[in-house]
Amino acid sequence: MNDQPSDQPTSPSTDHPNLHPHQAELAALAEEFFAAENGHNPFEATLCGVEGYAHEVPDPSRAAALRHREALRGFGARLAAIPLDGLTGEERITHRVLARLIDNNTGRITHGLADFSVSATIVAPHNEVFTTLAMTAVDQEGTDAYLERLAALPGYFDAALQRTVEAAVEGRRPLRSGVDAAVTQLDAYLAAGPAADQLLRPLQGRREFERALAIVREGVRPAVARYRAGLAQQLAPGARPDDEAGVCHVRGGAEGYADAVSRFTRPGLTPEEVHRTGLDAVAALREEFAELGGKVLGLSGTEAVLTALREDRSLRFGSAAEIVALVDDALERARRASADWFRPYPIADCVTREIDPIEAETAPLAYYQPPGPGGLPGTHWINTLRPEDRFSYEYEAIAFHESVPGHHLQIAVAQTLRHLPEFRQKPSGQLTAHVEGWGLYTERLADEMGLYSSELSRFGMLSLDALRAVRLVVDTGLHHYGWSRERAMAFMRENTATPEANVRNEIDRYIAWPGQATAYLIGRQEIVRHRERARAALGGRFDVREFHHQLIGHGSLPLGVLDDLITDWIATV
Repeated sequence: MNDQPSDQPTSPSTDHPNLHPHQAELAALAEEFFAAENGHNPFEATLCGVEGYAHEVPDPSRAAALRHREALRGFGARLAAIPLDGLTGEERITHRVLARLIDNNTGRITHGLADFSVSATIVAPHNEVFTTLAMTAVDQEGTDAYLERLAALPGYFDAALQRTVEAAVEGRRPLRSGVDAAVTQLDAYLAAGPAADQLLRPLQGRREFERALAIVREGVRPAVARYRAGLAQQLAPGARPDDEAGVCHVRGGAEGYADAVSRFTRPGLTPEEVHRTGLDAVAALREEFAELGGKVLGLSGTEAVLTALREDRSLRFGSAAEIVALVDDALERARRASADWFRPYPIADCVTREIDPIEAETAPLAYYQPPGPGGLPGTHWINTLRPEDRFSYEYEAIAFHESVPGHHLQIAVAQTLRHLPEFRQKPSGQLTAHVEGWGLYTERLADEMGLYSSELSRFGMLSLDALRAVRLVVDTGLHHYGWSRERAMAFMRENTATPEANVRNEIDRYIAWPGQATAYLIGRQEIVRHRERARAALGGRFDVREFHHQLIGHGSLPLGVLDDLITDWIATV
């Protein structure tokens, strides 16, 4: 466990002797904030490629969260005492980004929606363990660090269970279907046996393997079994039914969800507005499906097109190798075309890897891991489980979103911004609208760049667009309007080509992670709005490469800060 004090004062004049006192205090505060965040969640530090935390695990207890909230409030008070006057352009941005992050993280802890979230999704405590350890750079961080982290996992699982049990005692109960899915997933993990445990794979072939096996067999797996038993015996009997899937059915959940929407998008945006935006986007996309379907498939009407995309077995893969080859080829095309659309950035490479089969059962289609320490490349993790059920037309759009020109370009560029505080060089889960908005923007940008290999593959762009539009409707439907789980799944079935297994996985993810799914389309809409107003204002002086640099050349930003940044850039061109 790790919960070190994170608000110890430093001496700005000593640590940053050549800066004005306000600049020095801001620089020191940024460093302390980043260290505190990494210390509070060392798993997140590992996933973002931050060195020095690979031996630690988070303390998932409510008490640890409240202590961290007090540290954040201390940071907020110190930041408020630093006037913007006298700060440079990037320093002013740092001030504003820091203020938003402190606000966001404070609100997240205050409302505690994660306290009663139990699922088999990517945000489940056990999947955070499996994902993080699979992504740990053992060669760079050292095997001793990995072993120390393994040894700390039993306490992590016990504390994670205790947090959820305490929430249930308070009346904040998890969803029964989420509990059942988690139990099923943990059963599959435990059934594999100690020697085949996925937590041991990073140490395969190393002399420390036997020591790690003993830790896993004697400590970790018994703790996972306790966690599984606690979910099944203490939480499942009193869990919420599927017709109460949203957090609005839990005490304090409505207020917590409004805060989550604000955190993941922008302050002032209401769930009602998000819902209406989603409905409008879904309607527009249905027309696009019908138009492209008539052109490519010779079909009339949206329903016929969606049915064909969903049920035509010729539009599936034959093997996992086919998926990997298609994704690698798409990435290579994007690399070759980038010079006309982006500055020539000196960034790390990006590679493709397959998601572990146990995680893949409930994992998304893909996700991205930033470049790690020691020159490790960025990783586009793809779900290749049961390729015969996966749509071949979707994976090019997924590749562009996750790798180039999407998240890899965006995040690898941020890592080169050495003139900025370190926290601005890393992706932030609390600035999702900018990060995921960019990823979604690049799916359509790839069409402009001529990257799709066929008209059929452009259906992937529409299919994933529809998924993000539906997210606005079902996320707010579940958590604000009180929809049942089945109603949310039905809406997704009716308006996307997504197969049934992915419908279930997606809806369960939104239930487990309220508000996060609203960020994608809201963020993309803001980016498109900025591009249109920049082009209108600049006319022939508009340079798309420089516009894109403004979007990705300053790290992850709150939407309000991005708005002002683009306004200032337009004024100076």
